Amino acid sequence: MRMLTLKSIVALALLGLLPCERVMAADPRLVLPDLRSLEAKASEVVSINLDSALLGLAAGFLDERKPEDAAAKELVSGLKGVFVRSFTFDTDFAYPRADIDAVRRQLTAPGWQRLVEVRSLKAHSECEVYISMDGNRANGLVIIASEPRELTLVNIVGSIDLQKLHRLEGRFGIPDLRLEDGPRAGK
Repeated sequence: MRMLTLKSIVALALLGLLPCERVMAADPRLVLPDLRSLEAKASEVVSINLDSALLGLAAGFLDERKPEDAAAKELVSGLKGVFVRSFTFDTDFAYPRADIDAVRRQLTAPGWQRLVEVRSLKAHSECEVYISMDGNRANGLVIIASEPRELTLVNIVGSIDLQKLHRLEGRFGIPDLRLEDGPRAGK
């Protein structure tokens, strides 16, 4: 995710929400491939499974008197789940491309639309953002980010307000994408 500004990705994603004819979406929750073989190869593994009950429990710790916490709590109330798989490796391309392709195949179902694709041939990295629409409402979001030594899959399920999504960075297992800061210094 170092090769691009996710602030610009979110801006492009918001453009995808402009009114147009939508197809009813399939289930916005992905079936992630068995990634246990990657866990054995990875130097760092993040696996987060938060269903609506756990999100509600976590949201209960937010202080509604703080505007940022209140906004995050409002956004979380519409979510059914946040699922993250992130792997860091000590060697380049330790993960099979087939694992990423298995996820991408699910995103060809009716209702899913790729909003953003950013590839860097020089850095051998890519980031894709997909959205699932139910009528004119976003009900699922997927981010696939891959670099030579990192692979991250994020699946957010439920009613999603993309304008408020950046307020969940670093919370509930959603990576700190630094949407407000632009690219990370030195990366």
